[in-house]
Parts: sequence; C-alpha cells; structure tokens
Amino acid sequence: MTHNKSYWREKTDIPEFDSLRYDTESDIVIIGGGITGIVTGYMLAKKGRQVTILEADSLYSGTTGYTTAKLTAQHGLIYDEYIQHFNMDTAKTHYEACMDAISFVKETTSAHDIDCNLTKQDAYIYTKEKQNVKKLETEYKAYQKLGIQGELSDTIPLPYEVKKALIMKEQYQYHPLKFLNGLLQVFLENGGKVYTETPVDTIEEGENPIVVTKSGLKVTCKKVVVASHFPFYDGQGFYFARLYQDRSYVVAAKPKNTYPGGMYINADTPTRSVRSIQTEEHGTLLLIGGESHRTGEGYPEETYYKELTDFAAYLDTETPIYMWSAQDTVTLDNLPYIGYISKGKDNIFVATGFRKWGMTSGIVAGLEITSLIDSGISRYKNIYQPSRFHADPDLGSVTKNVMEVAKEFVIGKLEQPYEYIPHLKRGEATKVRFNGLLLGVYKDKSGEIHQVDTTCTHMKCEVNWNSAESSWDCPCHGSRFTGTGEVIEGPAKKPLKKLDRGLNG
Repeated sequence: MTHNKSYWREKTDIPEFDSLRYDTESDIVIIGGGITGIVTGYMLAKKGRQVTILEADSLYSGTTGYTTAKLTAQHGLIYDEYIQHFNMDTAKTHYEACMDAISFVKETTSAHDIDCNLTKQDAYIYTKEKQNVKKLETEYKAYQKLGIQGELSDTIPLPYEVKKALIMKEQYQYHPLKFLNGLLQVFLENGGKVYTETPVDTIEEGENPIVVTKSGLKVTCKKVVVASHFPFYDGQGFYFARLYQDRSYVVAAKPKNTYPGGMYINADTPTRSVRSIQTEEHGTLLLIGGESHRTGEGYPEETYYKELTDFAAYLDTETPIYMWSAQDTVTLDNLPYIGYISKGKDNIFVATGFRKWGMTSGIVAGLEITSLIDSGISRYKNIYQPSRFHADPDLGSVTKNVMEVAKEFVIGKLEQPYEYIPHLKRGEATKVRFNGLLLGVYKDKSGEIHQVDTTCTHMKCEVNWNSAESSWDCPCHGSRFTGTGEVIEGPAKKPLKKLDRGLNG
C-alpha cells in the first residue's frame, strides 16, 4: 500500500495552470490554492474585484486535498470550553459561523449545479470510557444554552457499545475537490486568474503591497490574503510562537456490511474519526482517521497507519485501499486566526489555525475576509481576529508551546546518531554525525545518496525522518522537507542545505 495517496486527489481532475512568468498587477492577491483561497477568490470575483491566486504547488496540494471532508459545526467538545474561556456570545457566534459555512455550500452547489456528493448526516461524538461521560453531558448542556439542535444517546449506529454519545443534527459531508472545482469555474468566468507552481517569498508592505515570488517576480496589489496554511509571512504577528502543527492519518477501506450512515468522532484517546464516501470504483468506502501527534514527534509513522488499519478491521472492513496523512495548524485558544495579519496592517489578511476542521473554518475564513475587504466590517464580531489575546487560556498555551519547542531544540542538538552510514534501502534515510555536524542521509528510488544539513531553515531546530511520507519533519514548528531537502510545507521557506561533501555511502 502506497502512503499519502488521497482518494480526493487520485480520483479528481485537478485543473492545471501556468506559473507566473512576468510582473503584473491585481486588485487582490490570494496566496494559497486550497479551500480558503478558492472560496475567498470566488466571493470577491463575484463582487467584481480583480483577483489573482498564487499557489506554490498544484491546486489542493495541501491539507485541502487530504481532508476527511466533514462539513460540520461539531468540532469535538468545544462549546462548553468556549463558554468558559470566552463567553456565551463567542461560542454562539462560532456555531453560527460554522452553520453559515454549511449554508454556503448548500446555496452555491444549488446555484451553480455543482455535483459534489453533498449529503446530510448526523454527527456523533461518543465515548467508550466511563470517565468521559460527564464531558459529553456538560457539552450537551452547552448545546442547550446555545440553541444547538442535538441530543444525548446511549447507543450509536456503529457496531460496538458506547457509554454515551452526543448527536448534532443537520450536518453534512461532501466531496471537497468537486465542490472547489465548481467554484473555481465561476471564479475564472468572473475574470479571476490562477498561477500554480509559483511559490511566494515575501510581501513588501505599503499602501500598495507587492507580493514577491521566489523567482523574483512581483505582483502589485491593494490587498493581500495569506491563505497558505501556516503563514509564510509573519507580518509581526509572531505566528511561530502562537501556532503549532499536528499530523493525523486516514485509511480508506471497503466495509463488508451495509454502513448505517452518520459521521463519528470519539472523545477518547487516541482519536478515531469515521465517515463514508460513495465511489464509482469500490462502492462505499469508510474514511477512518485519527492518531494525531505534533509534526516531527511521535512514533515511526507506519505505527499510526497500522493502528488505523487495525481499527478498520475492527469495524469489519476489507484491506485499506488508500492511506494518507494531513497537517493541521492549532492556535493557542482553539479558535482560528482570521482577519488582519497584525495590528495596524489593514491591507494584509491571514487565515490559519483551523484545528483539523478546515472544511468549515476555511469557508468561514472566506466569508469573514470578504466582508473585511468589502466593507471593513467583521461579519463575526471580531472573534477570530488574530491579534486577540486572552490570559486564559492563551498565556498557559503559549508557555507550553514555547517549552515544547525549547525541548525539541535541545533534544535535536544533543542527538547522538550513527557515526557511519548504515545500509539503507532505496527510499530510506537516517541521520549521522560527521565532524560534529548532523547530516541527513537519504537514498532515493534510483539508489543515489543525498546528504543534507538537518538544521531546519526556519528557526534552526533539527528535523527528523518521517518514514511513512519520506520527508524530513521539524518538531518545533512543523516545517517539512523532501528527502533531498526541498520545502514541502512551511513555515520554512528555504530548502535544507545540501552537502556535497561528507560521508559517502
């Protein structure tokens, strides 16, 4: 089984575009061709704005193409947390924003006749552990306070016993890339432009910001939207200290019995997520996700796929057909950062920190940023404004995050790997120490050896080898690099330093 083959990307015709080849101008530049970028571009183009989308890779190559695609306001046990940490109004506004995202998908699919397998499903949070029953009961009370349509149950349709379940009604699931392809077509018809394979290096601030690509080309504009997952441009928002990145995993397998419907996630550890998809090739498949950990940390990545495969077998499925992983950003207080990138910068916007729920939060970001650009008014009462800070829980979270980064920095520098290159199979890598320097040694599919400096080019932490995805992953801020050192995911913008001299294998 080949890892990181997403069903969505493997079975969708993804539009291709040329890279940017000349300096140009645009009213608005959106950096990132995932759900946030496409939704924001669609909305602004429909309003008559001249919009250009710049994507570093191909469209949907980031988390958007590797999602489980639940379209729901049930993002775990969050509403009591939001009431306690913020207030009733913030919790209510967030719920309404998520339901707005669902309405947006329903309305746009109808308006443009987009066939994206949109189906209504009940969403379930369940527990098999007695100690977590109280959490679900407390969350249900929050639902009642906020007017959320839900109910408690002692059973779920899946074939195993639970201690308690919390159901949220009127939720949905869909095929995200078919949906975005539909929006993209309307975007292009309204004059929108897309350039792929066009990584951006920086933004030159000013009354008319200039977006500078890594090849040195410039796009002058009036507004910039940074929709690149982890903000590649910080804008003095200190996102490196206020975000961390998680990896999680998905297997897709055919059930042996009729699937009863519904979308599921547990309140226990480790996390287990289940939903179905209908495919032409295999009929019903179950998407089974979970096994979250901070990027660059944890067990060998194959372990997580095995755990999910074992759980799939427990649900009485056949051998998984697809396996993939995704990377998600998490904020200090578990609400996304959506709005002006930092105080005083009213022409640069950012959307990040979707905490594994980008199918709704990415759309919410498009709705919010469009309102800010169009009228200067926050549609959602500024609850997502990135410059916010709450002593509880932000102070504790930033301290924990900084300590985690410091721990990984020290561990990486003190690591004592091999003093020689062990026998490597093709596609494998290891770390060695040579003349005091940590080297990453990778043997590619053709048998050629590549050596890189394992110091991350973002903030100098030491990367670790991810054997499941064949990548070098940074445990401090989540940057990822290919075996030969090229950037896969930020915040790093520069590749790992290639070393022509050193050990030979």
